[in-house]
Amino acid sequence: MIRRLKSFWQIVRRLSGDDAYERYLKHFAMHHQTGPDHVHCQPLSKKEFFKQWQDEKWRGVKRCC
Repeated sequence: MIRRLKSFWQIVRRLSGDDAYERYLKHFAMHHQTGPDHVHCQPLSKKEFFKQWQDEKWRGVKRCC
């Protein structure tokens, strides 16, 4: 029962975007910190990440007419 509840909660967090920063950090660790080209790369802070996310989400015209 607890496992189902945790699974349901993970789905809710993913749909709402609440886990976006955690997913970003996982992606960053897997793809942007390996190799000599990425020695000085640092992930965005949580505040910077959500600012960039909101800017991308609301940039441009978002209406039909």
